[in-house]
Amino acid sequence: MIIEELTMPEFQEGLERTRTVYLPFGSVEEHGLHLPLSTDTIQAYEVGKKVALQIPLFVAPAIPYGNCRSTSCHPGTISIRTETLKMLLKDIVRSLERQGLRNFIVLTGHAGGAHRLALQDAGEELLAELPLIRIAVVTEYDLAMREGRSIIETAEDAHAGEIETSRILHSHPELVKGSSPEEYPCFPVGILVRNKRAFWPGGVWGDPAKGTAEKGRLLEELVVAKVVALVQALEEFEEVSCG
Repeated sequence: MIIEELTMPEFQEGLERTRTVYLPFGSVEEHGLHLPLSTDTIQAYEVGKKVALQIPLFVAPAIPYGNCRSTSCHPGTISIRTETLKMLLKDIVRSLERQGLRNFIVLTGHAGGAHRLALQDAGEELLAELPLIRIAVVTEYDLAMREGRSIIETAEDAHAGEIETSRILHSHPELVKGSSPEEYPCFPVGILVRNKRAFWPGGVWGDPAKGTAEKGRLLEELVVAKVVALVQALEEFEEVSCG
């Protein structure tokens, strides 16, 4: 059930089928010379829509903004503060909880470290605040990399490379504009830099040339299957003591 397409009665009827909602987070971020700035958002939202075809599930509108540090100097990237990201997730969950939702799957298509930690921190704070909810926070890219080990040829693929190029070639081929050279960032270990693009000029981490639509289809299917299993696990989850 795609929330933005539902009427009020349809939303109310949906609550009789499920109390679980999928919250897709993405970013407006450079993805090399060939992929759209919405790549992370597209991947997260597409997975949710495919999951909802298999099990009862509300899918919230995609959040297209995230915290983007290493790509902040590249043209087109729009980054929000981690504090803003945390408050956004917390406000959305609070509102949906008042509407009757109880299980929250937060899936981020953007894999930036500070971005992911902000969502996890917000989830922990929500658990303490709202005693009736269950919440999971997962990264779409991590699922694709882990489940697609036998498919991916690029050992260190991480951004706008083989995986993401494949995913967009599958779901939105019209948005792929050629390709980009294979590239890996060269940030100095432990040293913070102002001009991040100087250490990562093309904004690619991997080899886009190895991307194919067929790999994208297979990777999407694997991620969808993992999210279906996660939804079922969360709905059945009960807190237990470690002692």
